[in-house]
Amino acid sequence: MDETYDVAVVGAGPAGSASALRVLQLRPDARVLLLDAAAFPRDKTCGDGIAAQVLELLQALGVPNLARLGPAVPRLQLRSPGGRLVSRICARPNRVIPRAVFDAELVSAAVARGAELRRHRVRRVDVRADEVVLDGSIRARVVIGADGANSTVRRLLGAPETPSAATAVAIRGYAPTTLRPDALVIEFARGRYPAYAWSFPLPGGGSNVGYGVFDRRGAGSRQELLDAMRTLLPGHEPTPETVRGHHLPLSTGPRHHPDGRVLLAGDAAAMINPLTGEGIFDAVASGVLAGRAALLGAAAGAAHRRAMTRSFALHHQHGAFLSRLVSNARFLDAAVTAAERHQSVFDAAVDLGLGRGTAPVAALARVAAAYVTLGRG
Repeated sequence: MDETYDVAVVGAGPAGSASALRVLQLRPDARVLLLDAAAFPRDKTCGDGIAAQVLELLQALGVPNLARLGPAVPRLQLRSPGGRLVSRICARPNRVIPRAVFDAELVSAAVARGAELRRHRVRRVDVRADEVVLDGSIRARVVIGADGANSTVRRLLGAPETPSAATAVAIRGYAPTTLRPDALVIEFARGRYPAYAWSFPLPGGGSNVGYGVFDRRGAGSRQELLDAMRTLLPGHEPTPETVRGHHLPLSTGPRHHPDGRVLLAGDAAAMINPLTGEGIFDAVASGVLAGRAALLGAAAGAAHRRAMTRSFALHHQHGAFLSRLVSNARFLDAAVTAAERHQSVFDAAVDLGLGRGTAPVAALARVAAAYVTLGRG
């Protein structure tokens, strides 16, 4: 109990590693502890797609040469429930990097910068006036909870549960086949709840394949999710031992950023994009904000909440509005049609789905025009 860290980060995934990196970027002499229940490298249920925006954030944090971990995937291909197709080159290429590789690289970068990494599962959080004590023995001036969708820190803070309508459910596996080596492929399903299958090409061959439903009420069993994926991706069967499921708290659900010395970032802060299920950009971006606020001691929580609002409020508003529309198959048909006809609509969709973008009025007008045209047809 004699040692007090400046910042203790619970969870060493992208949000936690980004938090540690930002603290040490601002204060190289800070004492930072990274805690994680797993040993790295470790697998993580994910599509493994790393958006260009993520790599730019990490480059700004001083993490070198992440592009070497996976080749550029220049194209994004989307098919709507009605069979409308858009396949365009993105303004900046995305990459596919297995999370076992990507996350370990970020942890190594944080440790090289000066963070201490310790394998430990946090079970208790005791918030005091001048410090936070974890499990009765780990003391820190500020704690950042970046411990994922099932965050213990979030639960112990008394955060509300994420409702089913704001929880996505997904399965992921690795297939020996590749649908398109140059493209992130997304095939939208027709149904009551928004859902899609994906196929992302892996470095060295094969692909990450999966299926996600953006409302837990429509998820069904593991077998039903696998069957839905097979329907949309015939002939791209994942190896059975690689199939894993996960649930994701969408940003349309309640967000919890209390005052004081404990902050939340990434999935623990319900930062999953409700249109795509993408969470790595939001994890890194919110981790960067948490790392900066963590240096403020007792004022950290209020500062982090203000920073998150400034940074994400408009993006979340647009995402929430559009997420209410995507269960309408005709709307998705119209959006994909407009993106195929207009590069500007495609670019706006990529930025909204993979970064912190919004929906420009001009893009929405083109989607609306396509919607009317499809209705006449």
